[in-house]
Amino acid sequence: MRAEILSIGTEILLGHITDTNAPYLAHHLSEVGLDVFFISQVGDNQGRVAETLRRAWDRAEVIITTGGLGPTEDDVTREAICELLGETPTVDETYLAELKALFMRRVGHFPPSNIKQAWIIPSATILPNPIGTAPGWYVQRDGHIIISMPGVPREMKKMWEEQALPRLRGVSGATLVTHILRVAGLGESPVEERLGELIHSTNPTVATYAKSDAVDVRISAKAATKEEAEALLAPVEEQARRVLGRHVFGEGGATLQGVVADLLRQRQWQLATMESCTGGLLASYITDQPGSSDYMRGGIISYATDVKTAMGVPQEIVEQHGVISDATALAMARAVRDKLGAHVGLGTTGVAGPDSQEGKPVGEVHIAVVSPKGEVARQLNLRGERIEIKHRSALAALDLLRLHLLGEV
Repeated sequence: MRAEILSIGTEILLGHITDTNAPYLAHHLSEVGLDVFFISQVGDNQGRVAETLRRAWDRAEVIITTGGLGPTEDDVTREAICELLGETPTVDETYLAELKALFMRRVGHFPPSNIKQAWIIPSATILPNPIGTAPGWYVQRDGHIIISMPGVPREMKKMWEEQALPRLRGVSGATLVTHILRVAGLGESPVEERLGELIHSTNPTVATYAKSDAVDVRISAKAATKEEAEALLAPVEEQARRVLGRHVFGEGGATLQGVVADLLRQRQWQLATMESCTGGLLASYITDQPGSSDYMRGGIISYATDVKTAMGVPQEIVEQHGVISDATALAMARAVRDKLGAHVGLGTTGVAGPDSQEGKPVGEVHIAVVSPKGEVARQLNLRGERIEIKHRSALAALDLLRLHLLGEV
């Protein structure tokens, strides 16, 4: 079955607020086997809302709206639904009594404008709002469903999870199961190339998404039951993991810093960083992880060359190999490991731009890890603006550390 989401509110169109409801609903609709083909945004105008509803009615069996359910004149979602269906609203006296009692408890009086929040039509069922005043509607007519909910995210989510979603389960007659593989060290195009014909699979479907910290590979299967969908998905996921190999670092919401945290905790090892081109960003990412004090010993930002040597990087290495080199990155990792008494040292040095250094081009970065398992260094040749190079360098350092701890490099 097809679903469409309508986000209603002029403030969305003006850019005053960001619509977070639609992505949330799209994710959860897919979980119950409903295909979202369109997401629309429309302002607080009854004619335009009704027009958008008619278009959705023609191309979807399930329509979800958020916003426009308040008591003011520009809250016109109920009116637009009535216009679409040709039904006249009446006041639900039971809900009106509850609403009046709520207002009396909260503010001591009941503004008459709120009466419209107790409206109902023959095709609708009221969805109570336990944390707000605007109830929702669950409408069923002519093989279509309209679920209308408040625009306030916390009110919408509670109504969706407790009342709307249970009514939708089983409507589509299908269940969608999705697994997400998180990939580091490869761009989106190389990931697609490795996946090959899997990208053209229809059920399960396989798609790639470039995120700020990884490339996600989404594998989704639809079937009558969750168990059947999992059975369809399993061999495709196994093949994807095989062709992507060690580049897969986790699933779902996994992060590189979270994976590294687990590996360090397993070994009861402490980590120390010495950063030049990343300017402390690497240490910041590591300490974004809750509980990082368990394994993060500390960090040094040795931006200037004399700070590097003062912190233990041998002068002769800098003179012989230059600051932008594998040798200096390794020396930084060794030095910070010794200086801070850690098991693992991680060093970064390079050219973030916009100007070249030591004859080295912008984007040349060297990262290194030193631990009881040995030493490893890697040169990167990155493209992008200064901030992007710093970000990608920090992620690459985390990935190198992950692979080193796993014994892959």
